[in-house]
Amino acid sequence: MAEVLWLTVRLAGLTTIVLLVLATPLAWWLARDRSVRASVAGALVGLPIVLPPTVLGFYLLIAMGPDSPLMAPLQLFGVRTLAFTFEGLVIGSVVYSLPFAVQPLRNAFMGVGAEPLEAARTLGAGPVSVFLRVALPLAAPGYVTAAILTFAHTVGEFGVVLMIGGAIPGETAVVSTEIYRLVESLEWGRAHALAGLLVGFGFAVILVLLLIERRFGAVRMGDS
Repeated sequence: MAEVLWLTVRLAGLTTIVLLVLATPLAWWLARDRSVRASVAGALVGLPIVLPPTVLGFYLLIAMGPDSPLMAPLQLFGVRTLAFTFEGLVIGSVVYSLPFAVQPLRNAFMGVGAEPLEAARTLGAGPVSVFLRVALPLAAPGYVTAAILTFAHTVGEFGVVLMIGGAIPGETAVVSTEIYRLVESLEWGRAHALAGLLVGFGFAVILVLLLIERRFGAVRMGDS
């Protein structure tokens, strides 16, 4: 059980770090661009929210399979497939949890408003300086929300990680898939222990998000 918990925490932690880096420029652009292309990009980012996890997992499995043209560059280095590997799980989790990182950051950047940015520009600050010294600090609560949501969403993944990883013990078996295996094996006691752990974790996540909202204002998934 300890190995499953560690693998889950490792997967969620790596996914959160990668997404906070990738989501920052994307969220900044979406918050400032009102064009049709930005709307299309926003719709693509939010697609994992409405797609069944098995559908997304199926296409990711094909994309990371040995016959995928996307794998051709990696095959030159001896990597035939990323399916049923931990690295594949990270990629799948990044795609699946993308909206849970982008949307809170987008909302936080939109909440900064134009006035602080314009004031910084009138004082001679360049675009990078404006972002790093003004927008980023003011959007800090959004980063906390995005990190919590991304981590929690990754911990709770089931369909995508099962499709991509196959729940291989010691390699791709995480808490959600382990609960499924334990139920299939009629190991109710261990299944109860892991399920109860996730219930407690979920309650703690919601409580922390409510406290953040109470302290800093709403930076939630649905806000715009």
